[in-house]
Amino acid sequence: MNPEQRLLFSEVVRINEIGAGLERHLVPDEAARKRIIKALDLASLSTFEADLRVTPGRVGWTLTGRVMATLEQTCGITLDPLPVEIDERFSVDLVEAVEPEPDEIEVTLDDDAPDVIEDGRIDLGQYAVEQLALTLDPFPRKPGAEFVQPAEPAEISPFAVLKAFKPKDDGGKS
Repeated sequence: MNPEQRLLFSEVVRINEIGAGLERHLVPDEAARKRIIKALDLASLSTFEADLRVTPGRVGWTLTGRVMATLEQTCGITLDPLPVEIDERFSVDLVEAVEPEPDEIEVTLDDDAPDVIEDGRIDLGQYAVEQLALTLDPFPRKPGAEFVQPAEPAEISPFAVLKAFKPKDDGGKS
């Protein structure tokens, strides 16, 4: 998620507040919902709620949750509003950032690598918006809507349009 999206909806907890576990029920206000609508290119976002729980894990913490939303995306073919109901559960492993040795650079390509907690803070709002974004169809389409390829012009040339402006030869009579 880019830095601009982090400002969409924020609910920060510090890892020292977690203890044996921490639970939050998040509901963004109207201003936050407007920012989310714009950032995720939604037609509307009627409701958005997240139930989140952070607990100590094997190595660090585990964030589990459920995002629920009633929204409308725009059909990519007809441009009509497309109603969407979301009710998804998720789980994310979190670890504290470890300062690498000055001569050591670690590169991992593991998709299942845990998320890194920076500055001892976890932004639960950011995770809620991120999970909402991940559940959205990137190419929403109304049932039955199909794209029909327009017929190709007989002559494909950047100068084909100019032929319409060329005077017709009328056999030498002017």
